[in-house]
Amino acid sequence: MNKVIRAEIEDPARAKEQKKSRPRGGLRPLLKLALFAGGVVAAKAVVRKLREYDLSGKVVLITGGSRGLGLVLAREFAKEGARIAICARDRQELEQARQELVRRGADVFAIPCDVTDRKQIEDTVLAVQMHFGTLDVLVNNAGIIQVGPMESMTHEDYEQAMNVHFWAPLHASLAALPEMGRKRSGRIINIASFGGKTAVPHLLPYSASKFALVGLSEGMRAELLRYGIYVTTVCPALMRTGSHRHAMFKGQHRKEFTIFSLTGAAPGISMSAEHVARAIVAACKRGDAEVLSGWTTKLASTIHGLFPGLTSDVWGTVNRALPGPGGIRTMQAAGKHSETELSPSSLTASIDRAAIRNNEMQ
Repeated sequence: MNKVIRAEIEDPARAKEQKKSRPRGGLRPLLKLALFAGGVVAAKAVVRKLREYDLSGKVVLITGGSRGLGLVLAREFAKEGARIAICARDRQELEQARQELVRRGADVFAIPCDVTDRKQIEDTVLAVQMHFGTLDVLVNNAGIIQVGPMESMTHEDYEQAMNVHFWAPLHASLAALPEMGRKRSGRIINIASFGGKTAVPHLLPYSASKFALVGLSEGMRAELLRYGIYVTTVCPALMRTGSHRHAMFKGQHRKEFTIFSLTGAAPGISMSAEHVARAIVAACKRGDAEVLSGWTTKLASTIHGLFPGLTSDVWGTVNRALPGPGGIRTMQAAGKHSETELSPSSLTASIDRAAIRNNEMQ
């Protein structure tokens, strides 16, 4: 007689206990795990579908929208049928950008604004609302970058970076919130950076201010979801926008510019601004919390989260290979005034073409 059957006849209670203690088949836990994972994916898809945002007819305000990534974003939002408002300090650049967007068929409103002036920001948001009747999407894109060793940076450099990258997005968001809150709907996109996830040598004011923006942006999302307002934090890697010409370089500025532009043009490291802009617009429509564009940003963010001390030490090693203080010291020169034999050259052709395409040549 089968041992199992005999045990059940002789001592049913004991046989029952033995069955309970016997390990279950390996496939059943895997099946449960697969069903759970499938449920999570399905739930996520449903949530995304429910908060899908149709940009057709929506009003999008982009700060720093006259050139670089801001202009590329304006083109992409216009393709979605959005009505576009752009602001920037330079009136000539702003008008050139407006004319280009109009030629592409966009409905555009351009207004001069210095985002470091709170009153100007508030007036700009109000002007956009009066022109279009509402405001649906705010893209805090305006930025500056100072490149050089810490010894060449001044208090004013840090203040300027914080004014542009932290205070300006905060003031613009606070100005836009009453209208978005009234409608219980809206999107705020904060353009941070790779440098807002891990502090990069020779970009200290920039990195510090972008870290501040990341914290602000993540906190805003948590607080504003209850009003139907979705805040997205964007941390792109190096992009081919052409903005290297307007970046400010200190210390040995020509060496700094050469390294900066060569890295920005390097295949596999830098990204197309158009690719990043499309990812941002898609994230805006889905209401995503974060956009990490580029494998370098994703890798650096992951490693820094797990081993912050390691990444700091690695950057310390990198810093030893960068130009030391000296040169023009604490003074600064724009990239277009810091050119060398290597930049512009065939090695930087991709970002030089981007500068022409994205209104960065002035």
